[in-house]
Amino acid sequence: MTRTPAYRYGITVPLGAPLADHPRLIRELTSLGYTDAWSAEVDGYDGFTPLTVVATADASVRLGTAIVSPYTRGPATLAMTAAALADLAPGRFHLGIGAASPAIVESWNSAAFDRPYQRVRDTVRFLRAAFTGEKVTEEYETFSVRGFRLARPPKTPPKLFVAALREGMLRLAGREADGAIVNWLSPDDVRTVVPHVHAGGPGKEVVARIFVCPDDPEAARAVGRRMITSYLNVPVYAEFHRWLGRGDVLAPMWDAWAAGERRKALDLVPDALVDELIVHGTPEHCRARIREYVDAGVTVPVLGILGTGPDADPMEAARALAPRG
Repeated sequence: MTRTPAYRYGITVPLGAPLADHPRLIRELTSLGYTDAWSAEVDGYDGFTPLTVVATADASVRLGTAIVSPYTRGPATLAMTAAALADLAPGRFHLGIGAASPAIVESWNSAAFDRPYQRVRDTVRFLRAAFTGEKVTEEYETFSVRGFRLARPPKTPPKLFVAALREGMLRLAGREADGAIVNWLSPDDVRTVVPHVHAGGPGKEVVARIFVCPDDPEAARAVGRRMITSYLNVPVYAEFHRWLGRGDVLAPMWDAWAAGERRKALDLVPDALVDELIVHGTPEHCRARIREYVDAGVTVPVLGILGTGPDADPMEAARALAPRG
């Protein structure tokens, strides 16, 4: 027996299948209790196309980008793209923006990764103005807009979310957006970050992308170590975990990685750290762990399913992890 949980329960799309298959897959997932589909934009599909497919497949599912970067689209292009999806799915689309990383912005998109806090802040302010349908002429700190007006402003503007790690961006998310998007943290870490979001006012949402691997500990930890060394060596994530108090735990891995000793770096990721940051085990244990995030203050858990091999089927895992009655 399945039911929709008392809280929202999201999944990351796409799901390792062709986009043409996603209408069928999404209808199945919503029947199993999933309420949300959130996209990621790194080096696969863009953040908007999968959500367009999902929006037309099921009129109840809520949608979100987690995240798209304000560096890789011009302000007007970002506003038009978001307005189009808000028109297709009125009241269901959430626009999550975040600075991303120097690799994505500079190495892949030939843009300058400059003043990320200010760029995100300015983009939120511009989008708020643009979605009203009024003409925007403004000299922001990181860009300027002269005479732009959305010809088709959304009747229901999308909620705006900011991807945030440390205090400054978390407080920005709570102060000027409708909530924050967080990832790479444990339920206990949620209790550290949530008060900074709520300092901006009541009613703010906290969306958490949670990496889940419903497999045996050995296989899941192998995948987790690879993920942790890939992500937590990115400077913004390294500083985030120093702020959370994991500097001493991660220092040996960081040192090995900086020295080019990739295999040693993997070996220096403690099992306990993987267990904190990657949800794994039986589906029942995974669901209970996801509930811990909600109890700590997450309003929308969004599962990012990790496979343990080339033949792993994300849908199979998604079915196993579906809310149970």
